[in-house]
Amino acid sequence: MFDNVWLIPLFPLIGFIINGLFGKKIKNEAVIGGIGTLMIFLSFLVSCGILMQMIGLPPEQRVFEKVLFPWIHSGNFKADMAFLVDPLSVIMIMVVTGVGSLIHLYSIGYMHGEEGFYRFFAYLNLFCMSMLLLVLGSNMLVMFIGWEGVGLCSYLLIGYYFHKKSAGDAAKKAFVMNRVGDFGFLIGLFTLYWWFGSNHNIWTVNFMEIKAASHLLPYGGVVTFATLCFFVGATGKSAQIPLFTWLPDAMEGPTPVSALIHAATMVTAGVYMIGRMSFVFVKSPETMMVIAVVGAATAIFAATIGTAQNDIKRVLAYSTVSQLGFMFLAMGVGAFSAGIFHLMTHAFFKACLFLGSGSVIHSMHHALHKVHAHDDAQDMRNMGGLRKAMPITFITFLVSTIAISGIPGFSGFFSKDEILWMAFANPYHGNLNIVLWGIGAIAACFTAFYMFRLVFMTFFGECRINPKAKSYLHESPLVITIPLMVLGTLAAVGGYLGMPKILGMLPNYFEHWLDPVFELANEYGSKYAHHGAHPSHAIEWGLMGLSVVIALVGIAIAFTMYVKNTELPGKFVATFPTLHRVVYNKWYVDELYDYVFVNPCKSFGQFLWKGFDVLVIDGIVNGVANVVMGFSGIFRYLQSGYIYNYAFSMVLGVVVMLGYFIFK
Repeated sequence: MFDNVWLIPLFPLIGFIINGLFGKKIKNEAVIGGIGTLMIFLSFLVSCGILMQMIGLPPEQRVFEKVLFPWIHSGNFKADMAFLVDPLSVIMIMVVTGVGSLIHLYSIGYMHGEEGFYRFFAYLNLFCMSMLLLVLGSNMLVMFIGWEGVGLCSYLLIGYYFHKKSAGDAAKKAFVMNRVGDFGFLIGLFTLYWWFGSNHNIWTVNFMEIKAASHLLPYGGVVTFATLCFFVGATGKSAQIPLFTWLPDAMEGPTPVSALIHAATMVTAGVYMIGRMSFVFVKSPETMMVIAVVGAATAIFAATIGTAQNDIKRVLAYSTVSQLGFMFLAMGVGAFSAGIFHLMTHAFFKACLFLGSGSVIHSMHHALHKVHAHDDAQDMRNMGGLRKAMPITFITFLVSTIAISGIPGFSGFFSKDEILWMAFANPYHGNLNIVLWGIGAIAACFTAFYMFRLVFMTFFGECRINPKAKSYLHESPLVITIPLMVLGTLAAVGGYLGMPKILGMLPNYFEHWLDPVFELANEYGSKYAHHGAHPSHAIEWGLMGLSVVIALVGIAIAFTMYVKNTELPGKFVATFPTLHRVVYNKWYVDELYDYVFVNPCKSFGQFLWKGFDVLVIDGIVNGVANVVMGFSGIFRYLQSGYIYNYAFSMVLGVVVMLGYFIFK
């Protein structure tokens, strides 16, 4: 029934091969972009077919494993190249291929005229293929191939403008920080494999086999160590404290790359991995606590940084880090369905926001180029009043901003409110719940503030672009605005798939869909839960209303500061210069990492180079060479080039030999 699942990653792989090998010869942008977009769209169609088939099945039959070919068979260990099709992986492939198709289409217009156009689309296809491999893998080794694949592609795409030092540095930073996380992932994998094998002779890395044997896992102990290691991997991929600093720097890549990495693919990998292995994570209350605390801390920390940034893409980058924090908060309080739900809605509105920012940058670049101005096209201080020149971009951007701010009726409200409610009402963390809810609510207020600050600075007020360039500002072409309109619509209505039960207008289809995936995790989790009185519906309604009020307060503050009284931001900076400088400089986390990790590593590398490589390794090699040269300098006199010297040597040799035998 689901036998054609292998086509989903195959199509973008074909697109990568065609454009990668022949794109430079094809040269035609429409053909290159069409191939890349068609391949991922075909994957989307196959994904839709699988979704339709699965909807018609009872929940117990919605799990299927497709073995492509035997891979590693050694003794009791077996790991096949196989795909797992279940409600969770179907959601992920729909998001990756659906949003990915729109980003590919958008890229045809945005990347027009780029010298490496074919290379860009080859990388995009490879990126999507790797992410699809990650979410479809039926065992941890197949997942890890995709896990490493998206890491490689992020390096290639972030460093797409390789002639820029800043882009190359950002690519290396992302690559290195993800390798730190990947080391944790591998240690967790080996630990889990070793424990099952040595204690129960179950030598497996297959998700369904581990799930079937998960009742053998103890609570805490070795499971805590393994899950913490997996979580380290998740913090690297999904940019959580402390491995989050690579993601804002990833803005050095083209804007479609930012949308793809931050919305639909790489950064959601850590959240997906925890959801996929939820039946293991809930066996460690300590790890669940760590996930919840780190998620909440990341949400508020990144949100504060977003309030002071002026680069339109960097505001969205820190917004992504913060929203990922909400997803991890959901995972840490056992609200796995809510976390995946926010992953999906976030893909809609964040992809639209990034692509919308790209539309703005595209127009700004064009206008500034026309008048030969060199102002920063991404600095919001050079924008303003763009809603008149770019109405479609403005409307879709505004809708997505309303969604991420958590305003009722829009997708972000349903998913974020569900997370905040579960942070308050979950039975796992006792008295910490109110703290987790409070941090999440404050982060939501900051989100509403800095996102509407972005909207007001970009689209409202007087246009602050170079006066000569104003007349050249224009709406982007349809190839750019069509994806914006589709994503804007999804940002508006996508949340109705997972309406909270308390609203009662529609059943929570999303949660029911994922029930078979997280049923066992919820069962295990209940064994260590604190079974106190569940908060009443009145409290739930009250918290829902309070979260809306908090979001509206954030919007009102942004409106007051950036529309009604535009002198207030300057006065605030003048009143609190130190606070502004610290937040603007991202709390100096990068500088701290440079001091604690980067510079000592550089110094150690210098020592290894000059103290060991030069003195020891080069010393041995050069020493041997010098000895040989010394002896050769002596022996070279034996080769004079005169025949009589050689004749004399031969006679002398004969005399010596005769003397030896005579007097022996």
